[in-house]
Amino acid sequence: MRNALGLMLASVVAAVVIAAVWFWTSSPRADAAPPQTTAAAKAVPLPAAAKQAAKDDVETTAALSKRADATQAAAPAATPAPAPMPAPVAAAPKCANPDALGISRTVVVDTNGGPGFGFLQYKQYDFLTDKEVVLTFDDGPWPVNTPAVLKALADECTKAVFFPIGLHTTYHPDILRQVAAAGHTIGAHTWSHAHLASKKLTEQQAKDEIEKGFSAVKLALGSNPAPFFRFPALAHTPATTAYLGTRNIAMFSVDVDSNDFKSKSADEVINNVMTKLDKEHKGIILMHDLQKHTAQALPTLLRKLKAGGYKVVWMKAKTQLETLPEYDAMMAKTEKPIATGRPIGNVVQTVAE
Repeated sequence: MRNALGLMLASVVAAVVIAAVWFWTSSPRADAAPPQTTAAAKAVPLPAAAKQAAKDDVETTAALSKRADATQAAAPAATPAPAPMPAPVAAAPKCANPDALGISRTVVVDTNGGPGFGFLQYKQYDFLTDKEVVLTFDDGPWPVNTPAVLKALADECTKAVFFPIGLHTTYHPDILRQVAAAGHTIGAHTWSHAHLASKKLTEQQAKDEIEKGFSAVKLALGSNPAPFFRFPALAHTPATTAYLGTRNIAMFSVDVDSNDFKSKSADEVINNVMTKLDKEHKGIILMHDLQKHTAQALPTLLRKLKAGGYKVVWMKAKTQLETLPEYDAMMAKTEKPIATGRPIGNVVQTVAE
């Protein structure tokens, strides 16, 4: 009997053991089930040093995370999309005149050493080909006439080089700014149109005339002019040409003189230019935007150039001239107060007599 009981107890124990082994190896684990929500234990405050270390870790991690995000964003996708086409460069405004004279080509001048242009005086650089001309204007800016010249050039979608007088620039800076706004090249023509070969002028006075002219142009424009210069009456000297060379300023003479300053009509100006061009076939044309007859002649003259097969070459400088600070300061003292446009009655009123 005892043996039978023992066998039965042994069988029960064995069955329990087998069931337990099966439960732990085959049944779903309790730790794989969804976690139960329990109240968290109250956090123990960190020491100050540990707090700073934790803060540093967070800030560093955030920075690295941002950098990683940026890198990931910049990294190409597994199958990269076609690269976007570059944005088109804004085209220059189209000419409204389909039959305009226009510009055949633009040349950039390296003025290092003070090169000279215009075969009347300087014969070193013959860059114009047959039927090519350069339009140049001296002595401005001037009311009515300079704006009329600008309109004629704009109507034919062409460009010129202007050599303003410094003193005139202080009178009419707004007109010179119109020249710049139209995109023309602007050099200088001395301060007061002084004859720089005159024996009455010292070398220092000649230098002053040159530099004050450029600084006056800079004052009007708010930016440096081109290092292009024309002598009044084309009167140069070894000293003045040498000085311009040290300043890397190009000198301009002439091939075709319009003689507009002594012409009695617009027709005479036109005839002077076209007759000389028929002989020279090309060249730098000298005109004056100060002159009324030139302003009147220019629309017809430009059409005659077009009809004659002439083409305009526009000259630009490789770099602008750095004016001298002492002359800039000198010119600043001559600047006139800016007009407000208010009627005098709004500014000055009689309140008692």
